[in-house]
Amino acid sequence: MKKKQVLIITVLINLLLVQFINAEVKLPALLSSKMVLQRSSTVALWGWANPNEKLDIRASWIDTKADDKGRWRVDIITTNSKESQTIRITDEVSSVLLEDILFGEVWLCSGQSNMQQPLKGFRGQPTFGSVMAIAKSKNSNLRLFDVGRVGAKSPKEVLEKYSQWQLSAPDSVSEFSAIAYFFGSQLQEILDCPVGLIHASWGGSKVEAWLSSEVLSMYQQVDLKGIDATKRVNQTPTALFNAMINPLIPFTIKGALWYQGESNFTQPEKYKILFPAMVNDWRTRWDIGNFPFYYVQLPPYSYKNKEAFQSAKNSAFMREAQLECLDDIPNSGIVITMDLGRENFGHPPQKKEIADRLLFNALNQTYGFEEVACKSPEYKALEVKEGGIELIFEYNTLGLYSFDQLTGFEIAGNDKVFGLARKSRTFFLRPMLHF
Repeated sequence: MKKKQVLIITVLINLLLVQFINAEVKLPALLSSKMVLQRSSTVALWGWANPNEKLDIRASWIDTKADDKGRWRVDIITTNSKESQTIRITDEVSSVLLEDILFGEVWLCSGQSNMQQPLKGFRGQPTFGSVMAIAKSKNSNLRLFDVGRVGAKSPKEVLEKYSQWQLSAPDSVSEFSAIAYFFGSQLQEILDCPVGLIHASWGGSKVEAWLSSEVLSMYQQVDLKGIDATKRVNQTPTALFNAMINPLIPFTIKGALWYQGESNFTQPEKYKILFPAMVNDWRTRWDIGNFPFYYVQLPPYSYKNKEAFQSAKNSAFMREAQLECLDDIPNSGIVITMDLGRENFGHPPQKKEIADRLLFNALNQTYGFEEVACKSPEYKALEVKEGGIELIFEYNTLGLYSFDQLTGFEIAGNDKVFGLARKSRTFFLRPMLHF
C-alpha cells in the first residue's frame, strides 16, 4: 500500500513539473539580453507560452495574451535613447528578464562565402587590415548575432544553431563576417548610435536556397521528397530560407546587405528573375515596407575559364544581370568590384573596400548623407569622333582617373571580331574615355 501511495505521489509531482515547464515563457534566440532593437520604430516582441495564457510586458505597460497555439506577439515603440534598457516578460508562473538592450540601427547581412569570410580570413585567403581591425574592435555599442549554418525542408520558427548577441571585441569579431563588421563598425561611428548586425550566410549557397517554397514554386518545381537535408544543404531549394531566415522574422531590421551570385553565375537570366523575387519575398514577410537592400556585384574571376567568351559561363553576363536588377528592386543599390577582383582568386581580400561601398550606399540613400557619393560610373553612350571612340558615363561629374595606363579595352566592328584598343588616356577632365 505504501509503495502504491509513493508511486501515485511521484506521478503527481512529475505531472506538476511537466505542467510548470510547459508554462514557462519562451523567446526566440534573437530576443535576448544585449540585443539591439531598431531605434525610433515599432518593433515586435514574440514567443511562446501556454495556450491563451495572459502575459505582462513591463517595457510597454500593457497586457498581451498567447493565442490558442501558445504563440504571442506584441508590438512596442522604441525611442532614440542611447541608454541601456530592460524588458521583463511574465506569465502566471515564470518571468524572463532581458537586460542591457540598446536602441540602434539593425542590419541583416547575408549571402555566400564572400559574405561569410570572417574578419580573420580563411586559411590561405586573407582579409586585408584584419589584424588592426581586430585589435581596435572593442565597442559596446556594436553588437553581433551569428546565425548558424543549417538547413530544413520546411519553415522553422526557432533557430537550431546560433551564437547569441555579443559585444564587439577581439574574441567575437575575428570569426564574424568581415564585410558585416567593417560596415557596422563605421556606421556606428558615423551615426554615433548603437548598431546591431545579424549575420546569416553560407558559402557556396544558391539563391534558390534563400527563397521560400511559396515564391520559388512560382518559377520552378519545388519537390524535396527524398532529399537528404544533411547533404548539399546550401544547394537545396528553400532550405536556408526555412532554417536561417524564417526564424528571424519579424525581428525589425533597418535594411539588408547581400553578397551572393557565384553559385548562380552560369544562369544569369534566371538569376535576374529569382534575385528580385527573393528580395520581394523577404520584404513581404517582414511586412515593414521596402527596406533598403544593398548588394555586391561579382568581381572579375575566371571560374577556371570553362567556356569561351560568348558562353553564359563568362561571369560578365552575371554582372550585367546584377546591374539590371537595380531596375527591378526598389530602394536598392549595387557595389561594383571590377577593380578589386582577381582572375584566379574568388575571395577578394579587400573586404573593407567592399564594405565601404555598401556603407556609402546606406549613408547616401538611407541616412540622407547626400554629399557621400555612392554610385560607380555607369556607361551611358558612345560617340565615334576624332578617329576614335568616346565613351560617356553617368554618375561621375569630376571625371575618371587611372593610376596606370588603362588596359583591357577591346573594340569590335560589325563583324564582332574584337581587338585591343590601341590607346587610352590616363586622366580625364570629363566623364568619358577616348580610344
